[in-house]
Amino acid sequence: MFTDYAKIIIKSGNGGDGAVTFRREKYVAAGGPDGGDGGRGGSIYFRVDPNANTLIDFRFTKKFKAQDGENGSGGHKYGKSGEDLYIDVPAGTIIKDAETGKVVADLSEQGQVELVLKGGRGGKGNSHFATSTRQVPRFAQAGEDGEEKEIILELKLLADVGLLGFPNVGKSTLLSVVTDAKPKIANYHFTTIEPNLGVVKTKSGDSFVIADIPGIIEGASEGVGLGIQFLRHVERTRLLLHIIDVSGIEGRDPVQDFYTINEELKSYSEKLSTRKQIIVASKIDIIQDDSGYKKLEELAKKEGLEIYKISGVTGEGLTELLNRVTEVLKTLPKEELVESEERVVYTLEEDKDEWTIRKEGEMFIIEGKAINRLMGRINIDDNESMYYFQKNLKTMGIEDELKRQGVQEGDLVKVLNWTFEWYE
Repeated sequence: MFTDYAKIIIKSGNGGDGAVTFRREKYVAAGGPDGGDGGRGGSIYFRVDPNANTLIDFRFTKKFKAQDGENGSGGHKYGKSGEDLYIDVPAGTIIKDAETGKVVADLSEQGQVELVLKGGRGGKGNSHFATSTRQVPRFAQAGEDGEEKEIILELKLLADVGLLGFPNVGKSTLLSVVTDAKPKIANYHFTTIEPNLGVVKTKSGDSFVIADIPGIIEGASEGVGLGIQFLRHVERTRLLLHIIDVSGIEGRDPVQDFYTINEELKSYSEKLSTRKQIIVASKIDIIQDDSGYKKLEELAKKEGLEIYKISGVTGEGLTELLNRVTEVLKTLPKEELVESEERVVYTLEEDKDEWTIRKEGEMFIIEGKAINRLMGRINIDDNESMYYFQKNLKTMGIEDELKRQGVQEGDLVKVLNWTFEWYE
């Protein structure tokens, strides 16, 4: 089964907590703090697997989590960092943020590895908080939580040439004749329900990858049928061979077919609609009258496009077409099809301004990642730890904001699950 779309959840590892410990040695009355730091949480990487060609594994496994870091311990011993998680995907996979739609990574090259989600930092042990006035810190820093994100995996075939056209116009027959690919072929619509790839090797020694894209129908750009999934694969091709049936057997209008397909391309992507095209008039071995081909020839001249007529059954015209495709490909650059400025890597950068204060009844509630990180370092039963907490409220600007909002001595202030009375 060919699977080209998956939605999964990834979570990087939590950082380990710093330790609150003190030296304990014989004949040493008061050893100093020696709590070690927690280990870093595992990060999540995606890498290209040369043996994979679909996203089918992600149909059954929907959540991936990297290993947590271990807590620090006494004797300045650091906790072990969590193992990074590597997730293998086929070449041509694009990773998007499910919420924003932004591209996170574009894995198009063999051997490519991309960092997508960083692990949480390990917390500092109490040895980091000792000062000349605070010689026995009974608090440490909690490890930072890893991030959890829902992402979309999209597989876009990496082919030089895409075969474009309505169902049952001869695309699969052409692919089977010019490559070793074995697509399913029959005389009914939608024989091809998943993309097929093949390698063309010309007599001159040149080669290129060609993809038989399942037939596109009117309304495909709006999701009719499997249109969006099919159009996704066309994006990765450098040259389009627009296959149009000119036999007249099905009573189709070749000119109308040309414009209908191109309208779908334009509706889906303006950039895609400008991609280089060659018109290929197919099934000329069973042509009933040549009026359809003549109309198509006039259209090609009007649009400034090349046109070749072929028969996938007899082989007529194939050599000329393939030689021309080889020449054209040499003039077309292998451009980056995903804009680099869209790419982003999720990070866990500290933002000291990331907090808010709201009032609920008579209570002031402080929220945000910055205050949560601070609370992870606090031991509310230790006076020195509380002094450290109050000092940070002032440094972070929280104290001034509380006063601006009218906090009075004796008012209740809540941080996470801890509520205390405000005093000057």
